[in-house]
Amino acid sequence: MKKIVVSLATGLIIAGTAATSASAEDYQVESGDTLWGIANNYETSVETLQDLNQLDTDIIYPGQNLEIDKAETYTVKKGDTLFSIAAEYGVSVSEIKEWNKLSSNIILPAQELYVEETQQIDIIPDQVENKPVETDTVEEAEPTATAQPENTTEPTVSESTPSSKDEANGQVVTVESTAYTADCTGCSGITSTGIDLNANPNAKVIAVDPKVIPLGSRVYVEGYGEAIAGDIGGAIKGNRIDLHVPTKSEAYDWGRRTVDVTILD
Repeated sequence: MKKIVVSLATGLIIAGTAATSASAEDYQVESGDTLWGIANNYETSVETLQDLNQLDTDIIYPGQNLEIDKAETYTVKKGDTLFSIAAEYGVSVSEIKEWNKLSSNIILPAQELYVEETQQIDIIPDQVENKPVETDTVEEAEPTATAQPENTTEPTVSESTPSSKDEANGQVVTVESTAYTADCTGCSGITSTGIDLNANPNAKVIAVDPKVIPLGSRVYVEGYGEAIAGDIGGAIKGNRIDLHVPTKSEAYDWGRRTVDVTILD
């Protein structure tokens, strides 16, 4: 986190604090995208995307630019409370509860919470006259909490060279996975390969980056089962997949996991 101290020309001494987004980025909607899918992939909510982009409905169009606030994963430590975590990230307790679908303020050590990143800026005007604005930037130590549990490593291979190994039953690729449902406003429910998910709500289908997992291939996903790589998505790049599930509650339950995908054929 960066702490910025600003000296202003003024005859008064005033101190204030403001929080600004440090993780906003632009995303261009691609064919087949939905607000639900984009929100799920970027670990935010449909409501947050609608508020950021002043949208009245869930309907989006290819080529449309959306502003997205990414979130990071925080692992709860002993002694943490929702209030202390909210204060650290410059957000409210109610926002953390909404992002993580919490019904109470109870959290447990090692529990993972999605928190939207913010940057704290302390504005401390000094009592000076006719001096230009000066800005000093001081680097502070990064938070010690990690986004993943102990002994868990992230895939380190680039999009063009996926992490993989050959086993007797096929090639294995380690990916980061999320889940989605076709049941949303403005969704056609038909994948890029023509699978009608509304007509087949229990179909085992995953969205992939064809550069990593061939589109149309038969795969086995750890914790999900055998599926077809039958869809793509604008946010699915590199070692990422999106699993189709029948209901939103199942998508929330899946969350975000690192899993092995075996390419069967």
